[in-house]
Amino acid sequence: MRDKPQVQSLNTQLISRLRAALDVHRVHTASADIDLYKRDASNIEGRAGVVCFPLTTAEVQSVVSICAEFQQPFVARGSGTGLSGGATPLDGAVVISTAKMNRLISVDPVHRLAWIEPGMLNLDLTREVTHLGLHFAPDPSSQQSCTIGGNVANNSGGPHCLADGVTSSHILACEVVLSDGSVVMLGGEDPEPDGLDLRGAFIGSEGMFGITTKICVRLMQNYQAVSTILMDFTSVQAGAETVSSIIAWGMVPAALEMMDQLCLEAVEAYIQAGLPTDAAAALLVEVSGLPHAVTDDTERISEIGRAYGARTIRIAQDEAERALLWKGRKTAFGAIARIKPNYYLHDTVVPRRKLNEVLQEVYRIAQRHDLLVLNVFHAGDGNLHPLLIFDKRDPGIMERVHAAGEEIVRVSVEAGGVLSGEHGIGLEKRDFMPLMFGPHDLHAQASMRVAFDPLGIANPFKVLPSPSQCGDAHDMGEDMWV
Repeated sequence: MRDKPQVQSLNTQLISRLRAALDVHRVHTASADIDLYKRDASNIEGRAGVVCFPLTTAEVQSVVSICAEFQQPFVARGSGTGLSGGATPLDGAVVISTAKMNRLISVDPVHRLAWIEPGMLNLDLTREVTHLGLHFAPDPSSQQSCTIGGNVANNSGGPHCLADGVTSSHILACEVVLSDGSVVMLGGEDPEPDGLDLRGAFIGSEGMFGITTKICVRLMQNYQAVSTILMDFTSVQAGAETVSSIIAWGMVPAALEMMDQLCLEAVEAYIQAGLPTDAAAALLVEVSGLPHAVTDDTERISEIGRAYGARTIRIAQDEAERALLWKGRKTAFGAIARIKPNYYLHDTVVPRRKLNEVLQEVYRIAQRHDLLVLNVFHAGDGNLHPLLIFDKRDPGIMERVHAAGEEIVRVSVEAGGVLSGEHGIGLEKRDFMPLMFGPHDLHAQASMRVAFDPLGIANPFKVLPSPSQCGDAHDMGEDMWV
């Protein structure tokens, strides 16, 4: 066991090595600089020891190799838009930011794929290939600021992933720097490469398996026709039943989103789009494809909405109106600042048939804890996003918020749901993992983690709970359960 002076000396040596490997201007240690990286977009704060900004795979490899030599934990970070504490550094970890690795390396419009660096913003990729009639399908609400590398780490989704699938369906390959500094290629341009699907294992690993430095993405052709529909209802139940009926009819819209009354009020005050603020709930539905099919689906969905009591059905008449409606949906998290300055949310997923039941329980939970809750979520796949909105300056508020959040998670899992649809487990839901997984399941996941990161320094203490909650770690050693 080293004493404090020796540890301080070791940290000084590590920082000197990092500065030699990169550039003194791209290794930040000043408190004012590293404090900016002590958290992501969650409510969980940590402590960064040093923040590095590599520009190339070789530089990432150098930084990780130095961390391995010093047995120093590191955390990869893109834009810091994650909501589960996945990019929150703990105990002075080295933060490796990929924000400056943001190039579009190449595009193959014939085979509809592109090679990019992990720091490229989600929306920037689509903007770069729009002139080719292509787009990148995953579209998180934070797509203007989140990175593709972060999307890979969390297997992110978005409103338009109902029909097209989440990030894992759109990534062909990842170049990865492992925790010992070695570089491997997982997957390839061939959509069905030989061997184990290590690419699939890496996507959604939340930084525990290494750092991706190049990504091969699958691009999709833009649709010939798009129709965006807004329907409003006098009850959340009617909206939820409409969702189930649309899917039951065999239709899988490009997007199927729900907003409750408080959400509609907040968004309308912000964008002034004529949203029905007196409605209990509204559905934003989008269908895309060939023109005749889009027309038919629009008519059928409108009929279903009327059958379940839709008061009004608004169909966007042009691209400007469509963009305005989607602006309302995608700025909902920011719009809540008009009500309260802070929010806390989980992104549990529940069976569609249980949507109304779980939503009503969410409202009851918020009421018991004297909190406001705003619901805006991916209704098509049951991915809830209940936002508990509050002012953290109020005495005792955080205890109530976290207690309500835990109840929401437990209710969702008890209804047959899962812990996360797209935000990841991170620190936020780590200790809830035993609600879903038994000791053998957790042991298998830990074994996979150790296979990728035997040193136990890649984003430690995330996702997997402590050994006592996971069962016997056998010969892996308790230090591997990080």
